Amino acid sequence: MRLAQLTDCHLHADPAARSRAGFPLRQLEAVVAAVSAERPDVVLVSGDISQDETAASYQHAHRVLSTLECPWFWLGGNHDQQELMRDVKVIHDDIDLGAWRLLIVDTCVKGHAHGELGEERLGQLVERLAEDDRPTLLAMHHPPLAVGSAWLDEIGLKDRDALWQVLAPFPQVKAILCGHIHQAFAGRQRLEHGDVMVYGCPSTTDQFLAGSDGFAIDEASRPGFRMFDLQGEEWLTWVERIDL
Repeated sequence: MRLAQLTDCHLHADPAARSRAGFPLRQLEAVVAAVSAERPDVVLVSGDISQDETAASYQHAHRVLSTLECPWFWLGGNHDQQELMRDVKVIHDDIDLGAWRLLIVDTCVKGHAHGELGEERLGQLVERLAEDDRPTLLAMHHPPLAVGSAWLDEIGLKDRDALWQVLAPFPQVKAILCGHIHQAFAGRQRLEHGDVMVYGCPSTTDQFLAGSDGFAIDEASRPGFRMFDLQGEEWLTWVERIDL
């Protein structure tokens, strides 16, 4: 099973709109073309599809992503209007990857940049994990670990300690995929049964400068995506960058 992750497209209603360092729609088209060449079985887009929260921005994303020759799924980020997303395409919460599961976890708090799960969503996650002991990936927009940038860590997942407590009894959770940080990242959380890996992904638009105390764009870095090859209970993951 081959999974591709892309994230943080930040599209506008205006297809020619600029970001700080490029053109979001044009860059998404280039990333999707490169993803297609990797022949994934499934593609996941991990939030912040829109920048201006317009219906047209989601229509642009749907048009481009529908050129993929495999199923694709998306989840909401802090910039998204999930009601508008659902008008275009359903947001799934459980994706069958054959021998693996991919569970979508909504970390968004309406009107805020940071993420939080809260007791209700954490309780639902426990119920979902108890249903199936296949090797499992979780996907969420906000990172459940500090990534080493002060301003990003301030708007990460606020109740990440509670998440790790919830995951402690479930050794089938192997890794967590996140968006939000606009950069490649790999970290780990040690639990009693072993490490859970956390992977961040480059944005399809602007990249954030790693290790920066304040907001900063990494103008030397390129858009990209993350690949996962899943086999048995093992996986291989890597990041691909594209030239514009």
